[in-house]
Amino acid sequence: MSMNDAFRKADTHVGIDENEVEQIIKSIKEAQYFDAGSMAPLTPASLAAIARLRAYKPPPFSTWDHLPLSRRAAVLVLLFADRRGDLRVVLTMRAATLRNYSGQAAFPGGKADTLEETPFEIARREAYEEIGLPKDDSKIPRPFRIEHLCQLPFSLAKTALAVRPCVAFLHSDDSSGNKAASVEESMIPRLDAKEVAAVFSAPFHNFLRSEDQVREGDEVPGKKSDWYEGKWIDWFDGKWRMHNFHVPINNQKVSKPKVREGGQAAFAEELDEEEDDGMQRYKVWGMTARMLVDAARLAYGEEPDFEVRESCLEVTDLTK
Repeated sequence: MSMNDAFRKADTHVGIDENEVEQIIKSIKEAQYFDAGSMAPLTPASLAAIARLRAYKPPPFSTWDHLPLSRRAAVLVLLFADRRGDLRVVLTMRAATLRNYSGQAAFPGGKADTLEETPFEIARREAYEEIGLPKDDSKIPRPFRIEHLCQLPFSLAKTALAVRPCVAFLHSDDSSGNKAASVEESMIPRLDAKEVAAVFSAPFHNFLRSEDQVREGDEVPGKKSDWYEGKWIDWFDGKWRMHNFHVPINNQKVSKPKVREGGQAAFAEELDEEEDDGMQRYKVWGMTARMLVDAARLAYGEEPDFEVRESCLEVTDLTK
């Protein structure tokens, strides 16, 4: 399938017109997002996903300007291409010392430090503090560079925080079109899990599937159906879909803290022991799982093959 065909296959609710499609495809080619001789050229599906995310405009949320500092938060949904050109997303296992969501899988992110910080500034600062990803683009080692793609609708956390997911793409070749490096082999191991117990990644498109998507030559622990389990729960006067994903870690390099202290050390060592005992998957659930499902629905223009609640993305006109 050509890049043009892959992009136009998006669901009609995405609302991007034909002229906008052509402009986005042209901008991709001019920006040299892939090179035929590079290590990890993006697949047509990945190119189309990046383009949809770049084109997305979230609905207005004027309440943000009136929220107190203690209620503002943002997370970084950082995507990168693996060696086959498929998109993966960076996740963390939070240390036991962190105040909120300790011991859970999450995006890098946290609360605002000042009222002047934008959501992307919050997300980038927190990503630096938690996993060592430089917040200053000039300090990111070449050939890597980060492009801010879009912001997704706010989510209300159980801690009463308004959380803005900020989606970005970690390019592995610079703007001059130099040969791409491998994010998995060259960049992820450089990250220092400074405030978390582990940094790992997950296949982005798989958050639309109820089983592992196993590519030729890959292996996953256990059964493919171990990837997902979901259930409906009662939440106030309605039903809420709880998603539980179990991400294989047998086929990737997981970054652990270089210096371990306190609760971070305790949970990192607990992970080490569980992995030594045979644990080969990390559980991703709760708000993080829901954000991943919605982000993947938008990026790929597809609906999951499991039950979901109506997405806030579906009621938004992306052309406005």
